[in-house]
Amino acid sequence: MILPTLKQLQYLVALHDHGHFGRAADATFVTQSTLSAGLRELEGLLAAVLVERTRRVVRFTPLGERVVAKARRVLREAEELSDLARAAAKPLSGELRLGVIPTIAPFMLPRVLPSLRRKWPELRLYLREETTPQACESLARGNLDCILLALPYACGDIAHISLFDDPLYVAFPGGSLNGHAGQGETVTADVIAPDNLLMLEDGHCLKDHALAACNRPELRAGAQMLGTSLHTLVQMVDNGLGVTLLPKMAIDAGILEGTNVDARPLRATHPSRDIALVWRANSPRAKEFLILAEELKGVLLP
Repeated sequence: MILPTLKQLQYLVALHDHGHFGRAADATFVTQSTLSAGLRELEGLLAAVLVERTRRVVRFTPLGERVVAKARRVLREAEELSDLARAAAKPLSGELRLGVIPTIAPFMLPRVLPSLRRKWPELRLYLREETTPQACESLARGNLDCILLALPYACGDIAHISLFDDPLYVAFPGGSLNGHAGQGETVTADVIAPDNLLMLEDGHCLKDHALAACNRPELRAGAQMLGTSLHTLVQMVDNGLGVTLLPKMAIDAGILEGTNVDARPLRATHPSRDIALVWRANSPRAKEFLILAEELKGVLLP
């Protein structure tokens, strides 16, 4: 039996990801004619039509969708063969694709990247900033090797190691929060008016962590999901449009500098999120990720 090649499977997955022959060819570093020929050969080997070709639309047949799903698993297993050999020879060397969510990336990466470059010069670290659902999907597909994530979050069949707790703060304008700020070092969730709370748009797990920490169902119903980033939320608070919840790492990184926004720790049962390094449960690079986690802890923890 003549089996499909990994290259043919790569062409198929790339076409599924990009939905366009030209873009898929660019992503796999071949000409469009080479990619098309490779897909025709694959369909010939399988004696089946996987892709319906028209001038405007690339549409996968039901069988094509099933073959793509299987191809992703085959390609991921093939990559893990190389990862297994590389990890055994020398940890934290070669390519590592790290996903980072937007509420971590700008505040944590500037602190850790210089140290990683200095201590592990053979590590080629490729960074990809994605929202939590996108990052978990990329991890499952094999597009990422590991993720810097805030837990709890259902991210599929994963393993993880916690790095540190990141407390949540209530941020408010002009030193006043319904007359309660200034009376203590912390703020309770009951002083936040539901229609005055500004949160990140759906897709950012910080929103769910913050609302869970407040433990007030009416806040979820009344909060305004407007912000595309924490920096945007801070500017909205600074302009008197409401209050928000920020992670301590953002405040420590200076997100409030140049504003009239004040912030106090949230007093609640679970007023923090768990920053963790996450990877696929069956990854052969698990030992490498544990080393990476210890390096991150060494830089971030006092």
